[in-house]
Amino acid sequence: MADPTGFLTTTERELPPKRPVPVRILDFHEVQDKGDSAVLRRQAGRCMDCGVPFCHQGCPLGNLIPEWNDLTWRGDGRAAIDRLHATNNFPEFTGRLCPAPCESACVLGINQPAVTIKQVEVSIIDDAVANGWVEPKPPERLTGKTVAVVGSGPAGLAAAQQLTRAGHTVAVYERDDRIGGLLRYGIPDFKMAKHHLDRRLAQMRDEGTRFRAGVSIGDDIGWDELRRRYDAVVIATGATVPRELPIPGRDLHGVHVAMEYLVESNRVQAGDAVPHQISAAGRHVIVIGGGDTGADCIGTAHRQGALSVTNLAIGRRPGDTRSADEPWPMDPRVFEVSTSHEEGGERRFLASTLEFLANDAGEVRALRVAETAYVDGRRVPKPGTDEELPADLVLIAMGFTGPERDTIEAQLEASFTDDGAVSRGDDYATETPGVFVAGDAGRGQSLIVWAIAEGRAAAARVDEYLMGETALPAPVQPTDRGISL
Repeated sequence: MADPTGFLTTTERELPPKRPVPVRILDFHEVQDKGDSAVLRRQAGRCMDCGVPFCHQGCPLGNLIPEWNDLTWRGDGRAAIDRLHATNNFPEFTGRLCPAPCESACVLGINQPAVTIKQVEVSIIDDAVANGWVEPKPPERLTGKTVAVVGSGPAGLAAAQQLTRAGHTVAVYERDDRIGGLLRYGIPDFKMAKHHLDRRLAQMRDEGTRFRAGVSIGDDIGWDELRRRYDAVVIATGATVPRELPIPGRDLHGVHVAMEYLVESNRVQAGDAVPHQISAAGRHVIVIGGGDTGADCIGTAHRQGALSVTNLAIGRRPGDTRSADEPWPMDPRVFEVSTSHEEGGERRFLASTLEFLANDAGEVRALRVAETAYVDGRRVPKPGTDEELPADLVLIAMGFTGPERDTIEAQLEASFTDDGAVSRGDDYATETPGVFVAGDAGRGQSLIVWAIAEGRAAAARVDEYLMGETALPAPVQPTDRGISL
């Protein structure tokens, strides 16, 4: 284990400082500063190397957390990155973007603040990059088999890297002009700078993975044609259909789904010219939806110079601590304050949006909202509580309902679940021979760590389909949902 008395002598969590709010909202650089190595080792030393490490179960990837905590405390960064890469292809992504369910499951968290697992993870990979320890791992031999991966988000990239390293010839298709999917255009730079993604893509190219950007499967190339070209196909398109808010005034100018807004902002940060960009500059902004996507909109609006930012959530404010029906080691639903929330704005809960109101030019000028009431388990507007909230820009960030299904359904004759995901079996295979599905396309909207875990697991099943056996790890099954009691 790490420091045998670390959890006794260091009882508080210590995290690296963040850049001051007045400074960081002036740019899109990452919020977190680099931490002090002594603090990091001290925090890693709090890990107790538990006899039953529940952090493993809390992490869908099964990360070997006590092992790399111990190696970090001992100062052996080279061995630590090897143990981290054994289960996670992209710790620089998860270390910045994952909400860390492993920390909710940390045994130390029963009576102390949990080990800073996520910070240790990202520090391991950042140090490895700085020391040149992240190198291409091309296959020793080629199998002669070919695989097409459709979608270049975390699930698709994880599947592609695993299959390339197994010796298959892999091509990743992406309809956008750049590779990366949600990592490229959905995540603001202040959460993850794009050079982390570009560096990993360079490694994958050196290993032999081929990337085809600007190709829309189903339109530019039919799904049936793709099946004829390749021995196997992996659908990793994500869950990109936004959950809508079909109320009066939805078609007004100035009302947008979150991804329209975030994609344009990310393109501008990448140096692209975006005519008539959706911007919060000088506007009163309302963000509908209390999740991560909503927080990304809030942080972006602050940086664009919004006059005000209001975040509406239809449900109750979560508690500050675990509820009785979410005991340790479950991942609890608690009130969270993201870095974007720290930067200002108002958060309102129990807010039901009833109507978007227009000015004479047909632009949104306000929202009519009411207090949410719970009636027979349903959320309904409470009569007599209506009010108007001024708004020049409204961003709908209510999540996603599943993948875009038209061409998949028509050209692959694939079926879909009642939740809108592509149907699949325990082997990640669809009803169409040779076609597999991984990540949000088959799981529904979920976490980045689940996407990578499913990409790795689906790759193992594809390898087995092509070769009759596999040595690739398969950390999860499609039916897995994490810790349950």
